[in-house]
Parts: sequence; C-alpha cells; structure tokens
Amino acid sequence: MAVPVEEDQFEKMRIELRRGSLVLAVLGALREERYGYTLRKSLEDAGLPIDEGALYPLLRRLEAQGLLESEWREEAKRNKRFYRLNPEGEAIFAQLLGEWNAISESILRLNGGKM
Repeated sequence: MAVPVEEDQFEKMRIELRRGSLVLAVLGALREERYGYTLRKSLEDAGLPIDEGALYPLLRRLEAQGLLESEWREEAKRNKRFYRLNPEGEAIFAQLLGEWNAISESILRLNGGKM
C-alpha cells in the first residue's frame, strides 16, 4: 500500500529537482542568443516556467562562472541584455546533457523501463 507523501516534502523535493533541470534547460536554450524575456518565454513554452526573480540571478551566476557572454544592445528603442553560451558553456552543456541522459537511462532501468 502506498504511503501518502506530505505535500510540503514533495514540494521541497520538486523544487530541488527543478533547480538542476532549469540550469540545463537555460544552457541549452542559450546555444542561441536571447534576451531575458525571450529566454523566459521559450522556457515557459517548453513547459519549464521560471520567475524573473529566479532567472536573472541564474543568468548572472552562469556568466560569473564563465559559461555565458552577454552584451547590452538597443532593440525597439529599449536597452536589452542579450545572452549566449560561450565555447566553455557549450562544452559544459554537452557534458551535462550526457550526464542527464545517463541518469535518465539509469532511472528507467531501475524502474523496469517505466516512468
């Protein structure tokens, strides 16, 4: 018989799982240059909504880690900061994606091929 999971416990674990997933998703999305709003919109359209209050600190952290490049440009009479993976970010993304796929395959094997 299944034991009910406390909602609070599930929510904490869900947030922890999403945090790592969002890093991978942001890196993948930034293989193509985007500014914050279009990045947030593309993540949301893919089923991974993220608040601005979480996205911009993540972008600053990834840039400080040397994985992104950014530049301010004027577009439609507004200054916007555009982000893109740099070569190191591309390499890290490829490694992380390989790790993600290996973990996913392991989880599937542990669960008899069912998710």
